[in-house]
Amino acid sequence: MLIGLKSRLPKLIHVIPCQDGSGVSAVTSLEDEVFVARYNSKWIEVYDAVTFTLQHLITVTGLGPWPFGIAACARNKCIYLSDHDKNTIHRIEPSDCKAAQKWSVESGPAGLSVNNAHNLVVACCKASKLQEYTTLGNLVSEISLQAGLTSPWHAIQLTTGDYVVCQFRLPGVVNVVGENGLVIKHSYEPSKTSDVGQMNGPSSLAATSNGDILVADLKNNRIQSINRSTGCVQELALSVEGGIREPLGICLDESRRRLYVGELEGQHRVLVFDIVAATLP
Repeated sequence: MLIGLKSRLPKLIHVIPCQDGSGVSAVTSLEDEVFVARYNSKWIEVYDAVTFTLQHLITVTGLGPWPFGIAACARNKCIYLSDHDKNTIHRIEPSDCKAAQKWSVESGPAGLSVNNAHNLVVACCKASKLQEYTTLGNLVSEISLQAGLTSPWHAIQLTTGDYVVCQFRLPGVVNVVGENGLVIKHSYEPSKTSDVGQMNGPSSLAATSNGDILVADLKNNRIQSINRSTGCVQELALSVEGGIREPLGICLDESRRRLYVGELEGQHRVLVFDIVAATLP
């Protein structure tokens, strides 16, 4: 269970509209602010997490057109942004509204996450690798994915040290991968869950406090939820006028009991859901 009663569903409480006509590539939150990255934009939009009003823009010098990953670190008080085309990570200090540092990574950095060691985990799509860096950009570890694991788009490290990894392809698959790069478990196996059908381009992951996983199923225009205890996979019921259009980035903020969903297509919105009374399968 996520939080609350099984009879309740996540409720849409706000829509952050598009500012410049560009689709959302990634979204995250830190303390009292929400950070939104968009396709072909040189800045990050910063919103108040209470009023959802636009506060300011953070310019990221030299940023390429596809910042596919964004992650926040509460301990280091910073935001990380991936540059897919330039194979670069930008470290941004919101308090100074500037990109404080950048460093090179393996080919095709996409999704980003922060692990329990407060290090940055980078899914390098084109290199089929996971890389872990300190907040100063020092490489801690590197995992070369094995046994046909290709196109890793986002990875989250579990408390066991293993990783949940989504592969951006058709059919899309979400696996649990060990530190040796081998698959430990298929968290989502399309042929065994025909009731929900195949994933098509899973692009972003979020882990709940009880270890369940949310997946942005990009080309199917939906959010899936995986109960890791039972293996049950269901579409998360999110009521949105016009439906969700290509959710490329999601962010689960359980401290505020919210789910943020960024749309790459359609109206290019960030949808904000209240999960205070919602459950996963």
